[in-house]
Order: sequence, then structure tokens, then C-alpha cells
Amino acid sequence: MEMKKINAGKLRAIGYDPRDRMLRVEFDDGSAIDYSGVGAEVWRKLSTSGSAWSYYRDNIEEEFSGRRGKVLAKTTTQQLEDLFKAPDEGKS
Repeated sequence: MEMKKINAGKLRAIGYDPRDRMLRVEFDDGSAIDYSGVGAEVWRKLSTSGSAWSYYRDNIEEEFSGRRGKVLAKTTTQQLEDLFKAPDEGKS
């Protein structure tokens, strides 16, 4: 799911998966909520709203069931290389 960075109230990023009808909302405290059963029209209105925080509070927060989680930091290329290198690679 591609995330759109925003700065609206406590919101920091939003993303939508149309196939699964899943909306992800990420907050400034590092938490995230995945909402299921969200239609494309709700996503369109949220993502284009001039007041995304208000739209979220009024139309999503209490209207859809959500699952809380944490925003994971993106891994660096070096972390991935370290993870997948052979055990004796890099040793002389």
C-alpha cells in the first residue's frame, strides 16, 4: 500500500488498498490503525480534503472497525544486505 504523507492534526500519513478496501491511517505518535470495509469514495474524500483530520474524526474514526498497530521504520539497504548475506561473507 502506498502511503500519502500529510500533516493534518495528528495524522501523518494515509494509504488505501482498493482491492481489500483497507484504509491505513498513521499518527504523529507512531501508531497506526487499519480500517476494513472502507469504500473508494471515502478514501477519495479523505485524501483530497482540505481538513483531513476533521474528515477522519467525523466520517471514519467511529464509523469503521479498526485494528491498531505501530508504524514500522523503513529498513535501509545496508540492513537488508546484512540480513541476507552468507554467514561467512565479509570475513577474511
